[in-house]
Amino acid sequence: MNKSLMKNKGFTTLMAAQAISSIGDWLSMIAVITLVGLKWNASPMEVSLIILCLALPMALFGPFTGTLADRFNRKGLMVISDIVRAALILILAVADTIWIVYICLITIGVFSSFFVPAKNGKLKELVPQEDMKSAMAITSMIDSSTKILGPLLSGALVSVFGAKMVFLIDSFTFIVSACLILLLPKGAQTLSNEKEPTSQPSSSLKNELLVGLTFIKSRFHLLVGMFFLGFSLLILQLSDSQIIVLLREIPSVSPDLFGYIVTASGIGMLLSGILLAKRTEYLAYHLMLVGVCGIGISFGLMAVLTHLELAFIMIWGPVLGFFGGFSAILVFVPFQTAVQLETPVHLTGRVFGVINSVTTTATIIGPLLGGYLATVLGVVPTFIITASLLIVAAVIGYLAKNKINRGNQDVSKSQQGTPRTTTS
Repeated sequence: MNKSLMKNKGFTTLMAAQAISSIGDWLSMIAVITLVGLKWNASPMEVSLIILCLALPMALFGPFTGTLADRFNRKGLMVISDIVRAALILILAVADTIWIVYICLITIGVFSSFFVPAKNGKLKELVPQEDMKSAMAITSMIDSSTKILGPLLSGALVSVFGAKMVFLIDSFTFIVSACLILLLPKGAQTLSNEKEPTSQPSSSLKNELLVGLTFIKSRFHLLVGMFFLGFSLLILQLSDSQIIVLLREIPSVSPDLFGYIVTASGIGMLLSGILLAKRTEYLAYHLMLVGVCGIGISFGLMAVLTHLELAFIMIWGPVLGFFGGFSAILVFVPFQTAVQLETPVHLTGRVFGVINSVTTTATIIGPLLGGYLATVLGVVPTFIITASLLIVAAVIGYLAKNKINRGNQDVSKSQQGTPRTTTS
C-alpha cells in the first residue's frame, strides 16, 4: 500500500467518510426492500420502482450537480448532502405509505448525485498526481468491501432489530460521515495554481453544463474509455439481474449458489483493487480492454456451462463470479484514474457528473433490457450474445488503438480553455 497516501490525513479521512456513507447506503436499501416487500406486501413493480427512484435522479441530474460541485464549496456540499440524507432516512423510519417512501428515495437520489462529483473533486484536491492511481484503487477497494459487508451487516441488523431501527442506525452513519468531512483540510491542489482566462467572467449555467462533456470529447481516449465503461456496466447489470434466472436452468441447484457467486464477485473486485493499488505502472486503455474481454469470457462461460449442466457448479459458478468481478475493476479503476489524472481540479465535478450520469443510466437500462431479452430470446442466448459483444468490442478496441491515439492527438491540438469556478 502507498505509504504516502496512508500519511495523507485528508485522504484517509475522506476514505473513512466514503466507507461509512457506503455502508449506510446498503443499510437503507435492504431495510427499505424488507419494509416494502415483506411487511407491506408490495407488488414486484412497486419493489422495482424503489431502485428506479434512487437511480433516476443520479442519471438525470449528474451534469447539473457536477456543475454545482465546481461552483461551490465541495466540502460544504458533501456535508449538506449527508445531513439531508440523514433527515430523509428518519422520515423513512416513520413512513406509512409507499408514496412517502418513493418521494424520500427520489430526494435521497438527488442529494446523492451531489455527493459523488463533490467527493471526486475533493479527492483531486487532496491527492498529488503521483499517488492518484493508488488512491483510485483504494476507493474501489472500499466500494467492493462495502458490497460484501453491507448486505450481510444490513441483513443481520434487520433480522435482530427490525427495519425501523436500521433506519435510525443508517441516519447516524450519515451524521458520522458529515462530521468526518468537516475535518477535511483545504486541498493541496488549489485553483490558484491554475490560472484561467478572465475574458468570460460570467458563464451561463446552460453552457457550464456542457463543459464536462466537452472536456471528455477533447480527450478522445477518455471518450472511448467512457464508451467501454458504460457498455461494460450495461452488460454487467443486464447479466447480474438475470443470473438467478440462468441458475434456474440447472435442476436441483442450491438456493445458496446465487449468494456465493455475488460474494465471490465482490472478493474478486476487492483483490483486483488491491493489486492495482500496489502496481500502478500500467497502461489504462490496455487494462480496460483486458477487463472488458474478461467480463465477456466469464459471463459467456457461465451460460455455456449452465446449458451443458456441467457438474460441480458450486465450484465453477463462484470461480466465474470471482473472475467477472476481478475483470470489472480492470475497467472501472483505470478509466476513473485516467480521468482524475487529466482533469483540472476546477472541472472534476462537471466531468465526473457526466460520467456518473452515463454509469447510472447503464444501471437503469441494464436490468430492464436483460429482462426483455431473456423473455424474448431465452436467458442462455442472452448471456452468450451479450458476452460475445463484449469480447468483440475488446478486440475492435485493441485493433483500433493506434487510430484512437492519433484521434486523441488531433483533438488535443484544438483543445480550448473552459470557465473556472470556485471550490473548497
